[in-house]
Amino acid sequence: METTETTYDVKIYKILTYKGARKTTHTVRWVVAGKRWREPFGTVALAEGFRSELISATGKGEAFVIATGLPVSRRSKSAAMGWYKFAVEYVDARWAQLGGNSRKNLAKTMTATTIALLRTKPAQFEPAAVRTALREWAFNKNQRAAAPGDVAVILKWVERNSLPVSAWEEPDKVDEVLRALDTLLDGRQAAAWSRKRHRRILNVAMKYAIRRRILRTNPLPKGKETTAATKTTNAVDKRSLVNPDQAAALLDWVRCRPRGGKRLHAFFATLYYCGPRPEEAVAMRVEDVTLPDPDSRDQWCELLIHTATPEVGKQWTDTGKIHEERDLKGRAEGETRTVPGHPALTRILRRHIENEELRPGDLLFQGEKGSVLAGSVIRRAWRGARKAVMPAHVFESPTGKRVYDIRHTRLTKWLNDGIPPAQVADWAGNSVPVLLATYARCVEGQLPDLKRRLEAAGDLPERPDVG
Repeated sequence: METTETTYDVKIYKILTYKGARKTTHTVRWVVAGKRWREPFGTVALAEGFRSELISATGKGEAFVIATGLPVSRRSKSAAMGWYKFAVEYVDARWAQLGGNSRKNLAKTMTATTIALLRTKPAQFEPAAVRTALREWAFNKNQRAAAPGDVAVILKWVERNSLPVSAWEEPDKVDEVLRALDTLLDGRQAAAWSRKRHRRILNVAMKYAIRRRILRTNPLPKGKETTAATKTTNAVDKRSLVNPDQAAALLDWVRCRPRGGKRLHAFFATLYYCGPRPEEAVAMRVEDVTLPDPDSRDQWCELLIHTATPEVGKQWTDTGKIHEERDLKGRAEGETRTVPGHPALTRILRRHIENEELRPGDLLFQGEKGSVLAGSVIRRAWRGARKAVMPAHVFESPTGKRVYDIRHTRLTKWLNDGIPPAQVADWAGNSVPVLLATYARCVEGQLPDLKRRLEAAGDLPERPDVG
């Protein structure tokens, strides 16, 4: 679809001036093929200049694009630039501003969008090879120049066969691209959070195109038109929480694991008793743990959490390392938080530090060679524990399915134990609104106490019957 439907049916009206309380707006109004268009300006000079362009175009006998309401000459920039070229330029412009996971997500969205904006399907290449070439090479600024020969051939074909950016001016094409983004390779609908992420990324890309004057307006649907089909919730599924007996059995199995079991036991125990995010726990140093004196009556320890090292893949980081060191999620640069650790965790960590002969500057939880504990090792150990400890029907259920569910379990327990939400939010590194929205469905066990409070508040005084 390289051409856009045009028309010569154009009517241009006088400038409409509106004097508001704070500013005056001058709006150019015109009609193209029966569709009304409006363009507001802050000064009368700008409005008259734009209106003059429209009148000049009609005087020259120039056709207007029905989808945009503008003369054909006004869309020359978007028509001249291929989508693939624009997408690569946009990725490079955003690269330095994004973390590893955001870069990876951007590449995924640009890959799916670019495939949907090809003139024809790449029959001479395997579909998986095309997706890999785009995701891992074209939309990765660090890797693009080193693309192998077979990948370079695919990318040159994609560039030649990519539709122009002006394809976004076709509403039918926009709908087609969004349907492609909403659909998995097997034809099933993608998860709501995935669809929402694609749209969020594309919206930012469209704003960039508008700033570069490649597009005039954002062609993506707005408001209810786009959110109705992509509603998501951050609320935790109550079924994913593990009870104390299950947690004890899981940790005990990990501790007895032949390979690295004791190290992993200390890691999982920290998640269970203090609720840090896994990427925060693997970034902790020994010096971040304050252990009480063994003879002290108060045996609570304290954890200082100040850094996160999410695992994003070495091809997406500037350092070439698998993990990326970052500040705490949703917090200002350099911000820290402290979390109290149960006496049971104090005993576990003291024993762990002594057995591993760790020094203050060492990582608290290490891989076998002293490096950052790998996510694959963590996930494999947790899955093994679930499979060994849980009955088959529980193993197949959401109960503790993800390592992150250990954090959900701890935060929910704090709330159920009556810890004030503001304090839980501080320990968890969340805001209070996010905390309550995420865990409200999981809070339980307080109904009897609430009923007693309501009864103590009293009822309406009884009045004698009249009549």
